[in-house]
Formats: sequence, C-alpha cells, structure tokens
Amino acid sequence: MNGLANIAPSPLRVAHLNSMLSGGGTDDQCVKLVHGLQGLGHTVWLAGPDGREFSEVARRLVLNFHPTPPEGPLKLRFILSTARLIRRERIQIVHGHHGRDLWPTILAARWSRQRPLVVLTRHLAKSPSSWFSRRFLLGQCDAMIAVSAFVAKVLREGAYEPNSPEPERRARPPLTGDHAKIHVIHGGIDTERFRPVEALGQRQAWGLAPEHIAFGVVGGYNLPRGKGQRGFLQAAARIAAQLPQARYLIIGRGNMESTLWEDIARLGLQGKASLTPYCHDTTAAMNALDCLVHPQVGTEAFPGVLLEAFACGRPVIASALDGIPEAFAIGGCGKLVPPEDVPALASAMLEQAVRPGLTSEQRQALHQRIAAGHALPAWTANVAALYEKLLASA
Repeated sequence: MNGLANIAPSPLRVAHLNSMLSGGGTDDQCVKLVHGLQGLGHTVWLAGPDGREFSEVARRLVLNFHPTPPEGPLKLRFILSTARLIRRERIQIVHGHHGRDLWPTILAARWSRQRPLVVLTRHLAKSPSSWFSRRFLLGQCDAMIAVSAFVAKVLREGAYEPNSPEPERRARPPLTGDHAKIHVIHGGIDTERFRPVEALGQRQAWGLAPEHIAFGVVGGYNLPRGKGQRGFLQAAARIAAQLPQARYLIIGRGNMESTLWEDIARLGLQGKASLTPYCHDTTAAMNALDCLVHPQVGTEAFPGVLLEAFACGRPVIASALDGIPEAFAIGGCGKLVPPEDVPALASAMLEQAVRPGLTSEQRQALHQRIAAGHALPAWTANVAALYEKLLASA
C-alpha cells in the first residue's frame, strides 16, 4: 500500500468485531492486527465471544477484550453489546472481519450514535454471497480492505470460471458502488517467530531420519476436498519408488482424517505418508519440513502459510490460482504448478528433491526478504495509516 505508512500516526480508538474467534486464518489475522495496533500505541478493543480458541489467545496477549453475549436472533445481542462498547469507549474506527460480521459491524456502528468510521476486511477470494450485500455493502462502509490484489479484482470486476470442478470458483460476481473504497493491504506474519531454526526434535517426533526429505501440507482438511491433500498423496504415490527417502506429511486437522488414511493405504504409502497430530508449534513444523506443498483446489485469498515457510527459509510448491502467485512472488523460492494437475505436482516435487538444499546463508536471506515488507509491524502500520487517512478526510 504505497505511501500510506508514511503518514504520521496519532493515537486512535479502534474496535475490532469478530463473532467467531474459533480458529482459522481470519481469526489469527484479526487478533494479530489488534495486538500490533496496540503495540503502536493505539487504544484497541477486540469484541467477540468468550471461551473460544482465539479469545484465549487474546487474553494471553493482554488485549482489551470485550466478551459478547450469545448472538440471539439476527445477532441482535452481539450488535447491541458492541454498540455499547463503541459508545462507552468513544470508538473512532469500527473494523469487521468475517463475512457474517459485515452487516453487524455496520449496524453496531450506526446504533452506537457515535458515528465511527466503518472498515471491513475481505479475507476471502470471493464476493459476499447475497445480492443485497453485493449491491449495498460498499455504500455503507468507509473502506474495504482486500487482503490481496486478486481479492480486490474479484470485488471490483468479479471472477468467472464456469468449467471449474470447484463450485465456488465458477461465478464470483463483483460489488457495485464506489470501488475507490477498496484498498489492498497484504496480511503480515510474525517474522520474529517464523525464522530459520534447527528442528531436530520435531523431526524426531515425526519419525524423520536425517536422510529423509520431508514434504508437507499445512492446513485444515475438511470436506469436501480440504486444501488438496488427496492430490498431494496421489502425487506422492507417483514418485515414491523414485524417492525412497521422501516422506509426506499432512499437518493440520479436519473431518477428512479417515478418508486420508484410506488413501494412504490404497496408494501403498504406509510408512511414507502420515497425518501428524495437531501441531501447535508451527515454527518447529515449518523448520522440520524440507519443502512446503500447498496444492490448493478451492478459492485462496492470500496464503500466509507461504510467507511462514519462506520466513523459515523453506521452498514452496503451490497451486497457481487466485492470490497464491501473489504470495509466492514475495519469496519466489520453489515452483508454482497448475491447480489439480497431479502429474505436474509430482514432477515439481521430484525436481525439488534432487535440487541441493538451501544453505544457511540462503535461508537467512529468504527470511530477510519476507521480514522486510511483511513483518507484523509493517502490516499494522499500513492499516493504521489507512485509518488515519480516513479520519483526515472524514
């Protein structure tokens, strides 16, 4: 976001609304943004349900946390509770994240009688599902952050792939209204945490010997197709005989577990492929891998997992769809392959396996490339600069 970070910051009063906080990339980015803005000296509140995975993270980070009551019909209790927060704390900016929170954020801002500015972030590579939202949403907010240029393209122009095997990719209509309100700001990662380190303990925990080449998919694997884990296993089966030293790890959680274990057995990958227990130490997980594989088949806005792998000095093989090439270009180490092309994925994995591994100096250089533009401080400064710009022109 060119130029915005150069605007002199001033203390702000901001509320972030999130009715989920149960896990996933959107909740992770939301909480990190609140934490980063607080670190810049702003007064920031996070409003959402208590007792969830990321409400506990918020408490550990000592964020200003406003627990919201059960949503109630039409989310009225959530809206009224956050409206009271906005009024009590004299909030200047109200920021919503999940698709289900877009209209509650707008209504809470209006009903607070404080007249705060409304900022919405679109974390998904698709437009809101309802015609009403696509027609009127831009007119009711002051800015919409798109987490990648591809997301901004969808919101402004739409995206249409009528022959895609993935239903959600076939038609993504644009928003109507003032497209100048759409601003591209990439998400950030904690580059103090994601950095090249030794991960011998994690490799040993996964049964990896020094000679093993570990390919891994990191992410959820929920029905119907997860993040392409089944294609990853099919690619592994193609090259298993040529690469007896390779191991294939599926790192995450979801409701496809039995299906994936069945695939491993059917493809003859026992002892070579496995589903790991859920790993909370994602830094150790990234550093334990020799290559991250991201064979996404659905929509993808901007995969932070690629930046995490690059920041750990690891190459990436990923599907060339949606916002993935945008994230891949930041690190540029590895290869993009056509989505849902198992032979191409297998070939890229084979090429990567015979390529010399990155030296310690090369891994550090790759880390610095990510840290220079996509560390948390740079990201939060860009968001704060947008807030300042909006307030200055209000």
